[in-house]
Amino acid sequence: MRLSTANLYDASIANLQRRQQTLQHQQMQLTSGKRIAMASDDPTGAARAERALATMGRVDANQRALEASRNSMTLAESALGDANELMQQAREAMVSAGNASYSDAERQGLANKLQGIRDQLLSIANRPDGAGGYLFSGQGSASPPFLDQAGGVTYVGVAGSIQTGNIDSFQLSIDGRAAWEQARSGNGSFVTDANPNAITGQPAAAWIDSGRVTNPTLVTGQNYRIDIAGTAPAQTYSVTNTDTGAGVAGGPYLSGQNIVFDGISLAVTGTPADGDNFSVAPASNSLKLFDVLDRAITELKTPLRNNAQIAQSNTGRMRDIDAVMGSLQNVRSQVGERLNNIDGTETRLAALKQYNAEEKSAAEDLDMVKGISEFQNQQTGYDTALKTYALVQRMSLFQYIQG
Repeated sequence: MRLSTANLYDASIANLQRRQQTLQHQQMQLTSGKRIAMASDDPTGAARAERALATMGRVDANQRALEASRNSMTLAESALGDANELMQQAREAMVSAGNASYSDAERQGLANKLQGIRDQLLSIANRPDGAGGYLFSGQGSASPPFLDQAGGVTYVGVAGSIQTGNIDSFQLSIDGRAAWEQARSGNGSFVTDANPNAITGQPAAAWIDSGRVTNPTLVTGQNYRIDIAGTAPAQTYSVTNTDTGAGVAGGPYLSGQNIVFDGISLAVTGTPADGDNFSVAPASNSLKLFDVLDRAITELKTPLRNNAQIAQSNTGRMRDIDAVMGSLQNVRSQVGERLNNIDGTETRLAALKQYNAEEKSAAEDLDMVKGISEFQNQQTGYDTALKTYALVQRMSLFQYIQG
């Protein structure tokens, strides 16, 4: 086979160009720190790095949603804490109102105090979230969710809560109706109250306590009426199931003695008049905080009440205040649990992001030690190729003749 000098030159130049390109590629990798500059460099590694990058993007979106939820839940938890402190002050006022030595004027002063507490609670219920909405607006409201009008405070928000659209579904708002208007009435199982005298129409001369459940398996969840008949000291009581019309209990009346029927125990205290009667109704999730305060304020402002009316009012309102406080505390504990979940999720997201950052780095980043070694090898090879070409260039026939 015959090899011409020109062919030898071309082969040497082509080899030099290949080595130069390889050296340039190694230099680009060293300066960028990336093993993959284009997908064609390593399709498998590029796809691996792209998957890691996409996961990191989703994690960043989840972290932004998490922070928005954390801000809302922190503000809501603080608001519920403030509300519970005010409700404790309201309870203390009702305890003071039970003092038999207080005059109507003093109870009027307590009513004014409750009015101030009510106004502060309304401000808390309508507290903004700092992002153009309201903490207790539920699924959203352009205006404050609680409207104070002639008939009392009304919830005008949308029941429910706003959730973020990501897979973790972080909560951004609180259901104001559930927090402020759905406490369990009475003692949680039934509600007791005094009715006007069946004969005279006057308020009852005795009062009934909140009662308690002695045997849950016997509780029917039906309505009852307790009637007092006769005059002291020879009075009797009878308990009637008003849903069925059946009499369920009865006997001599003794002030403060427990009346037990159908798994329920309660006591009527005082000296009732003939015809006084009391009701026992099933509890429901319909007790509204502002209705409780409005009723307490109205009763405290009512003058010339007898001791039985005052005792019945204080017993009932303290029972209701305890119920709405319990509801607020329950919602607050739920918010606190969500904050705990957010902290746990934040840790998980941070770990996931760190893992994918390492995965992306492993897929596309250059091993600097290896890269430097390969660059030096390529540099040595290129230098050798240059020297070889220089020697070959001087080996032509004309140079031999001239030499």
